[in-house]
Amino acid sequence: MKKIVFALICSAVSLSAMAGGNVANGKAVADKYSCFACHGKDYNTPIDPSYPKLAGQHKDYLVHALTAYKRGDGANGRSNAIMTGQVKPLSNQDIQDVAAYLHSLPGSLVNHR
Repeated sequence: MKKIVFALICSAVSLSAMAGGNVANGKAVADKYSCFACHGKDYNTPIDPSYPKLAGQHKDYLVHALTAYKRGDGANGRSNAIMTGQVKPLSNQDIQDVAAYLHSLPGSLVNHR
C-alpha cells in the first residue's frame, strides 16, 4: 500500500512539473522562433513601445495570451498577423514552456496598488 501511495505522489509531482512548463525547453522554443527580435534580447526592451515587455510576466497570463493568438480572430482569440503566425506551430506544451521561461526572467514590470 505504501508503494502505491508513493507512486501516486510521484506521478502527481511529475505531472505538476510538466504542466508548469520547462524553462530550458521554453528558452529553446523562444530562440527558435526569434521572439527576441521584436521583444528585445532581454525581453524587457521591445523594438517598438507598443510591443509588450515579456520578462517576468505572469506565467498564466502568457499562456492565455499565446493561446488566444493561436486561436486567431475567432471566439476568445486575438488578432495579430505576426503573433498568430508565430504561435500557430506551437503545441500546448511549447506554450507552457515558453511562458515558464519568460516568467523566469528578471523583469521591469511594476505592480501599483
